Amino acid sequence: MRSQGKLVGILLIGAAIVIGIAIVAWLVSGTNDNKIDTPAAIFGFILGFGVVVLPLAGFGVFLLYKGIDEASQQVEIDRQRKLMDTLDTQGQISISDLVFELDSSRDQVEGALRALVGRGLFTGYVDWKSGMLYSVEASQLQGRHTCPNCGGELELAGKGVIGCPYCGADIFLDDSN
Repeated sequence: MRSQGKLVGILLIGAAIVIGIAIVAWLVSGTNDNKIDTPAAIFGFILGFGVVVLPLAGFGVFLLYKGIDEASQQVEIDRQRKLMDTLDTQGQISISDLVFELDSSRDQVEGALRALVGRGLFTGYVDWKSGMLYSVEASQLQGRHTCPNCGGELELAGKGVIGCPYCGADIFLDDSN
């Protein structure tokens, strides 16, 4: 049921166009047959477009853009889900392989990874120098004072993130405990 907003928006815009054409045709026809005088036709045009066509088209445009936004959000969610599935399956993977597997850029992969860390869905570490991503159970990382990559002393780098100043690895922890 993805992108229903886009479909409904397009249908509403199409309906507004058809109704607008029908209103104009009816008013022009009535004016040409002298059944409707010009001031009444103008009033009918303003009323028809102001009450029916413009609100219908406006709501259609709103739904269309909302559907487009939801579709782009769904792409990011799918990217994050695929990243988690790949890490769960392989345990470790190079960032370049993830870029290829997810059909994304390195920045997009890093953004998806940081979003997963922010939601508390990923624990592990990244060796940025070698470009490797390691999924490690939170219980293995909690309370660590040394880097799992090089053994160096760790420093707090941010909420749920510990950085190794020696090898540049970022260790992502589950900070919900």
